[in-house]
Amino acid sequence: MVEDLRDAGERMGRDELAAVQRERLRATLRHAYENVPFYRRAFDAAGVRPEECASPADLARFPFTTKADLRDQYPFGMFAVERSRVRRLHASSGTTGQPTVVGYTERDLDVWADVVARSIRAAGGRPGQVVHVAYGYGLFTGGLGAHGGAERLGCTVVPASGGMTARQVRLIQDFRPEVIMVTPSYMLTLLDEFERQGVDPRSTSLKVGIFGAEPWTEEMRREIEERCAIDAVDIYGLSEVIGPGVAQECVETKDGLHVWEDHFYPEVVDPVTGEVLPDGERGELVFTSLTKEAMPLVRYRTRDLTRLLPGTARPAFRRMEKVTGRSDDMVILRGVNLFPTQIEEVVLRTPGLAPHFQLRLTREGRLDALTVRVEARPGTAPPRRAEAAREVEAAVKEGVGVTVTVDVVAPETLERSVGKIKRIVDLRTQG
Repeated sequence: MVEDLRDAGERMGRDELAAVQRERLRATLRHAYENVPFYRRAFDAAGVRPEECASPADLARFPFTTKADLRDQYPFGMFAVERSRVRRLHASSGTTGQPTVVGYTERDLDVWADVVARSIRAAGGRPGQVVHVAYGYGLFTGGLGAHGGAERLGCTVVPASGGMTARQVRLIQDFRPEVIMVTPSYMLTLLDEFERQGVDPRSTSLKVGIFGAEPWTEEMRREIEERCAIDAVDIYGLSEVIGPGVAQECVETKDGLHVWEDHFYPEVVDPVTGEVLPDGERGELVFTSLTKEAMPLVRYRTRDLTRLLPGTARPAFRRMEKVTGRSDDMVILRGVNLFPTQIEEVVLRTPGLAPHFQLRLTREGRLDALTVRVEARPGTAPPRRAEAAREVEAAVKEGVGVTVTVDVVAPETLERSVGKIKRIVDLRTQG
């Protein structure tokens, strides 16, 4: 008999889950309205009150929360508890504006550890295994979120954080972890370093890679799995909602991420109109927290583009399709919508090219232009580099419908990222 490792929440049926959602949703709306002046004003302006939400379908009457709202309330205006109850603060980098600050009570931290532990287990991790955490530690939620969940599951944690790539390769060889948690782009950097040192990544102890914090494609999954002989699975989260652990891909199916709907209620809306879309239609992902104390969120617009599908490996929980991009990462080039993941798919299937690339937007006269800078794989001769550039240009023109210039550069030319890779460099307003 196969042991059922799911926790009590995962064992709920759909009807039981729906009852839990109704109860927790009403409590969240009431908590937000009574304790966060921003939400009291927003609900009053929309003419809605918490008690009018009898089911999740009624959420459509309530206003959205945006990142701009969180920035406007900087630093602690969104908190719903006294400061003395807040045990930890996290914050976004603030590179594109005022940072967004998130607070956690002791119970929030417990819930966070529980959902990340659930996620690691769904990915194939087990108690007693060694987990190498190469997400950044600090105000970024990735490192400490993964760390807390791995410890809650009963794993041994290697808190490697990001950077010092050569040392990380040595630690993986010496400590023999079974699980690695890291951004997919930095995993590729680690694989490059293994090979640079003359070590076959397929010979390591790693069995599972849990990758998140940035969109990645099926082509990148194949690249990582083939080079490292591991199961590569997706984890989803964002600091405003809680951090990693909002949704997780199950290792047995690898068919999208099951949303832990007993803690986070998802909707998908039209990015332009805000209209709620039925399951199966692609749009912008929106979350309402169901169990957060310090900072409840109501209908938070993530800007991530996906669709909701029925559950498979965890039948009670709906799946979100792999995030294909963000509405604010979309490039409109001469009237055509383009996402970095579309370029990634082309690059990864082109022989001679490494999966490290950057999109550089410039303006030529009155028209925008896009240059794809992509690294060649080591040993790729100049004639093949030129041929690969032409192949990518043709594939993008045929598949996406826009003309781009491709610049194939030497290996290790582009700046590496230990967190979220900066795919788009907009130079149109410079000079």
